[in-house]
Amino acid sequence: MRGVKSKKTGESADVDEDLSRPLTGVRVLEFGHVAAGPFAASLLADLGADVVKVEPPSGDQMRSWPPLVSDERETFSHNFASVNRNKRSVTANLKDPKEFAEILALTREADVIVENYRPGALDRLGLGFDAVSHGHKGMVYCSISGFGLNSPYVSNGAYDVVIQGMSGLMSITGEPGGKPVKAGVPVADFISGLYGAYTIAALLPKVRGSGHSARIDCPMLDCLLGASALQTSEYWGSHKEPLPLGSAHPRNAPYQAYQASDRDFIVAAGSHKLWLAVCDVTDLEHLADDPRFVDQEHRAANQVALAEVLQERFSNKPASAWVTELSARGVPASLVNSFGDILADSHITATQLVQDVDVPVAGPTPMVVFPARIGEHPSKIYNAPPRLGEHNHDVFREWTES
Repeated sequence: MRGVKSKKTGESADVDEDLSRPLTGVRVLEFGHVAAGPFAASLLADLGADVVKVEPPSGDQMRSWPPLVSDERETFSHNFASVNRNKRSVTANLKDPKEFAEILALTREADVIVENYRPGALDRLGLGFDAVSHGHKGMVYCSISGFGLNSPYVSNGAYDVVIQGMSGLMSITGEPGGKPVKAGVPVADFISGLYGAYTIAALLPKVRGSGHSARIDCPMLDCLLGASALQTSEYWGSHKEPLPLGSAHPRNAPYQAYQASDRDFIVAAGSHKLWLAVCDVTDLEHLADDPRFVDQEHRAANQVALAEVLQERFSNKPASAWVTELSARGVPASLVNSFGDILADSHITATQLVQDVDVPVAGPTPMVVFPARIGEHPSKIYNAPPRLGEHNHDVFREWTES
């Protein structure tokens, strides 16, 4: 990890000078496409790392994903922008000897490499871990793939929906008795990106101190199973397959969505005290003494019957009224929002979660910033997502001539 130069003095500054960018001075080379690798690298970029995205001359395929905005010169993707802000872009045909040599020179200056090509693809090009770590001062090399380097499925391709299906996640997502449903957010891509970035950040100090490079094998399937700890423990503990429950919970009730007179809302009474508050708010105090609902275990076992009773009462008022009354009694509750609803919510303004970024072609565009705040420092997006090959000259000059 390198010291950075102060813009005012030109002198070397401590990398912790700005606590909101703790990875300032870290150089990251990303061989990423679509989501998992680019998301992992975007997290490092959000925390101050200089992330250089290496793209083929045709660009990351996500550059063509709608929604698109165009002018007379170019087209730019909002999807691409969302996971590539704070990065720089260089282009290279890695099968061209001259351009390959330029990229190889960048690997010698990188502290981190993030890649999500199929296992073996970068090895065949001469950019695998063994090749680029040989003689290196110490780097973290993170490979994100569908199944990892030691799986019998190592050569199989994988997209998010494949991993969701294979991991068991789709078997518990959706309504009871319904067809398997994919989670609306590409959770396999983004959870594996989170694991990758987290492990990179954890390894950096040791690698920097020892000078010994480290390889991270980050399989999407394994990461999604790692995030399914409650479901795997339920299976091993009960020897029963977890089942889809819609919005309900296997061990808590009432803990699900209900339909009010106008729209859906959520109630999450996760304790007996909160259950008694629900009884009070709904004027159904007698349910507290009903033997079917006397404690959490019984409520969970009889949650279909409980939901029917509560649904009849909840259908008599608008959702906002129920949420207000339940929240006043300390019961966690919320409207079931669309993205348009939540992005217009006062929470977004209060937390400064959304910031306008000057996206190429599109101009000022709202974007969700890094959501974890460090001390009193607000999260910021410092650089717009890059045009294809926008930084070829700057990166090669800065990284190889410094």
